[in-house]
Amino acid sequence: MLKGIATSSGIAIGKVYKLEQPVVNISEGKGVPEEGLKIFENALNKTIKDIEQIKERAKKNLSENELAVFDAHLMMAQDPEYKDQIVNMIKDGSRADQATKSVSDMMIGMFEAMDNAYFKERAADIKDVSFRLLCNILGLTIPDLTAIDEEVVIVAEEMTPSDTAQLNKKYSLGFVTEIGGKTSHAAIMAVALGLPAVVGCTGVMAACKNGDTIILDAKEGDVIINPSEEVLKEYEDKRQRFLEEKAALQVLMDKPSITLDGHQVELVANIGSPKDMDNVIANGAEGVGLYRTEFLYMESTEDFPSEDAQFEAYKVVLERAEGKRVVVRTLDIGGDKKLPYFEFDPEMNPFLGYRAIRLCLDRKDIFKTQVRALLRASTYGKLAIMFPMIATIDEFRAAKDFVMQTKEELKAEGVEVSDSIEIGMMVEIPASAVLADEFAKYADFFSIGTNDLIQYSMAADRMSEKVAYLYQPLNPSILRLIKMTIDGAHSQGRWCGMCGEMGGDPMAAPVLLGLGLDEFSMSASKVLPTRKIITSLNKKDMEELAAKAVKCHTESEVTALVKEVLKA
Repeated sequence: MLKGIATSSGIAIGKVYKLEQPVVNISEGKGVPEEGLKIFENALNKTIKDIEQIKERAKKNLSENELAVFDAHLMMAQDPEYKDQIVNMIKDGSRADQATKSVSDMMIGMFEAMDNAYFKERAADIKDVSFRLLCNILGLTIPDLTAIDEEVVIVAEEMTPSDTAQLNKKYSLGFVTEIGGKTSHAAIMAVALGLPAVVGCTGVMAACKNGDTIILDAKEGDVIINPSEEVLKEYEDKRQRFLEEKAALQVLMDKPSITLDGHQVELVANIGSPKDMDNVIANGAEGVGLYRTEFLYMESTEDFPSEDAQFEAYKVVLERAEGKRVVVRTLDIGGDKKLPYFEFDPEMNPFLGYRAIRLCLDRKDIFKTQVRALLRASTYGKLAIMFPMIATIDEFRAAKDFVMQTKEELKAEGVEVSDSIEIGMMVEIPASAVLADEFAKYADFFSIGTNDLIQYSMAADRMSEKVAYLYQPLNPSILRLIKMTIDGAHSQGRWCGMCGEMGGDPMAAPVLLGLGLDEFSMSASKVLPTRKIITSLNKKDMEELAAKAVKCHTESEVTALVKEVLKA
């Protein structure tokens, strides 16, 4: 048995399909510039066309949020600086493949050496694009996963976004890779596609061959090659139970999220585009707890999206929510989220720099377009506006005042605006968690952004493998910050939600329930499993659990307490 990291729950049993990429051998000797330039131009054009076609095929399976990676790849392939450096090397006598490999390796190394998640992700994008470009230059064929016509489990060294986008769920039962982590592209795509996946499974490529039988236990992270009849039967039974459990969740579709002793919470979904509302509705979510509006801006290639374009997007989401609350996060750009048409000044640490509400309060021209669009759309549903990256009460008050001023301007223009809009904030900076009771005097609600709250509190980049052990959602210090936030909200009669990954973590649900969290926002696919957990618990018992958890010394102690509860 091999061990890896389970990233998308499920059990797959099938034949091995080894995804073996072509070996790129760079030629030696001098090149002829005229020939090299022609080869490079043709290969670059083909690469751009290939990426566009992959993105088009991927639209059948992925949301706008997940498709954004291909926009990044197209930007890379069309980057004039990247192209110019290669062209100059070819003109100086390098062959097309030599120049492409040299420039690509230099850029990959440069980005990998930078200490933040955005640039490390860019390195992975450059690898994917440059590999395809080199294959096109050398006339090598990249495996066509769309040609698979039988049920298989894919085994690969790595699954790139291009690879996962080509998977046909009819035949691709799941995949296992040698490298990757929970936040890798492959892991994120697996969740989006609903495919069982195990990543970081060292040695799996050498351990199997095409046609072998493989078991993928993406609940535990186990991989078994050519199992005995007894083991095969055991896992077939496990898979059947898993599918039955998944089907049984459907009975909870239209049920409220109420504990055994009658306490009700809201289970809502995170979205990145209006198209994601299909999943929200299909998974029985009770509304939208986080609409990441930055994807509207990232999908726009030439300029900021217009007021009318934004209005239409917000209107669709509010209408499809059918009266359920929709929490819209205002523009959260900067850090790891860049725009092709807006130049950020270089910063030593952009995650702690000019981004999110800081940018919006500085560039009110950009902010006003979004606020006007939101206010115009407010009459089509139950809108809540949420500001990201709030650190001080002055920031929150300035942002809220700006919304109220814009509302009066619209009314003066004769535009109808709802009078029941909630205005709240994300709590993702420790300073705002500590001062939550004071913030609650001004904010209508809080939503805890645990992804950033945890990494800022632990001073650990969650994208860095070497310090990944410090990304501890159930660490007592994090639980105390969450408790302060929830208690602060309740002290002023406000509600408190959570929209980070922790909101959909089954291990966190009992503790969060006990701490008094009112709203859990998560990927739509996690709503029904979380509802099953919530409806099996007693709120009073979970309050006792939470009281013990915040007094623990380590995350492992908290985990042990939760496991006892979930076992019972």
